[in-house]
Amino acid sequence: RLLNETVETLSNILQISPSLAKVLLHSHQWNINEVTRKFHENPSHTLVSSRIEPATTPNTILLTRYITCPVCVTPQPLDKFYSLSCAHMFCKDCWTMHFEVQINQGISTGIACMARDCVVLAPEDFVLKHLHRPNMREKYQQFSFQDYVKSHPELRFCPGPNCSIVVHSREIKAKRATCSQCKTSFCFRCGCDYHAPTDCQVIKKWLTKCADDSETANYISAHTKDCPKCHICIEKNGGCNHMQCYNCKHDFCWMCLGDWKSHGSEYYECSRYRENPNIAHESVHAQAREALKKYLHYYERW
Repeated sequence: RLLNETVETLSNILQISPSLAKVLLHSHQWNINEVTRKFHENPSHTLVSSRIEPATTPNTILLTRYITCPVCVTPQPLDKFYSLSCAHMFCKDCWTMHFEVQINQGISTGIACMARDCVVLAPEDFVLKHLHRPNMREKYQQFSFQDYVKSHPELRFCPGPNCSIVVHSREIKAKRATCSQCKTSFCFRCGCDYHAPTDCQVIKKWLTKCADDSETANYISAHTKDCPKCHICIEKNGGCNHMQCYNCKHDFCWMCLGDWKSHGSEYYECSRYRENPNIAHESVHAQAREALKKYLHYYERW
């Protein structure tokens, strides 16, 4: 509804088709005031920068009874050919094939002219005119809607599994949003799990690091830790968190490495990282190992 209202408003203000209004809004993150201002200041530049018009004036096409399609190299009557504002002519069947291939690759709002080095985009009405199969039309409109939502700063898809709800917020900031359908809570600004007090940039770097180090980190965190008493490396291949070192027989918790006798039932302590107070006096190797332990501590939890 919000998207349709914005499209209709811009279409009426600039006296352009809704399809062209969508291209303009999508390229300007749905900022209708910015689009209107730029269009009134320099309409030609706005249309070119939004890839609606070509940067150079199209060559004049010699209108003859038959022309040859540059793609299928088949001579056909002129009324079988269509072009965008760039005036690159292709037959109807080749346009249809081009659109279907692009849509099957997940592309919708980014479909451009077939001509080499041409960046002019195909507006929605032009694409739909060449799509005859209902499933392709439905797929195109679905992909377009997803693109529009992703480019609108006030809208975000719920990241919950198999949930298609769109969340709307007028405040574009890192705040907790909860889906009304699946109850998933997430950060509205970045779409990740809610991460206060950490900001979006930090959590993004953290997730990137976890992804980069995932193979090594997964193996180390899941299988090996040092005994907190004798420091021998222990491999864990299953069972509960109550561990006993085979070397010194020390009983400890696998998660927090605390003495099992004093560990008790206060399992929540396992989410707290306790740094070695003497680490500043240890060797560079020991400091690096302590840094790895700290990273793995948080990696296996978050």
